[in-house]
Amino acid sequence: MWGGRLENHILNLVKKVNPDILCLQEAIDIKGGRSAMFAATEEIQAAIGANHIFMSPVFTLNYMNRKADFGNCIISKYPIKDKQTIFTGKKYAPNFDFLDRDADMRNLQHAVIDINGKSLNVLNHHGHHIHQHKNGDAETMRQCEIIAEQIKKLDGNIILAGDFNLAPHSESLEQINKVLTNLSLKAKLKTTRTQLTHKTEVCDYIFVSEKVRTKSFKALPDLASDHKALVLDFEI
Repeated sequence: MWGGRLENHILNLVKKVNPDILCLQEAIDIKGGRSAMFAATEEIQAAIGANHIFMSPVFTLNYMNRKADFGNCIISKYPIKDKQTIFTGKKYAPNFDFLDRDADMRNLQHAVIDINGKSLNVLNHHGHHIHQHKNGDAETMRQCEIIAEQIKKLDGNIILAGDFNLAPHSESLEQINKVLTNLSLKAKLKTTRTQLTHKTEVCDYIFVSEKVRTKSFKALPDLASDHKALVLDFEI
């Protein structure tokens, strides 16, 4: 979401794609109406007519006398019947200030979504960021091991999405590649970045379990962030 800063581009894209389930990273949830400066989760939810939302903030900050939650978000047209937030890095910061804090808090969302009587485990993650490269380090390994262990505990259909800040064959990401099919890797994506950054690597992924049938998967060219949107059409 890039903090929702490309407001109209984001809203136009979600209206165009009209997803049933939407996984967002760097999303902002603000109560009391639209922000007029960025796309908030409430506006995105309304744009696709979805009734169910699961927000997992990594921090909350003050914004024009209101509170704004920043973090991962799952929006769904189907009921979310169970949900869990697992912190993979640091802790939630209730009164965050960019001037005096490190913003690298991270969490993993797990939502169990009821799709016409069938359960789908949807996981959403934004990975630890290393400024110099996407090869990973001890911290990315630790976080990916937490995610892999969580996946191993689950029964049924699983979809994991997110900006992992890792290269496709990095040692850390291999922990997840071992337990789920990496569609970004399988599709041989060349980049998941847009022209709004000089970076050109693949670092965004959708993973699926064996019984999730992939009908199509692609990275969209539409400009709505410094990352491309990934779209999966699937059946369970």
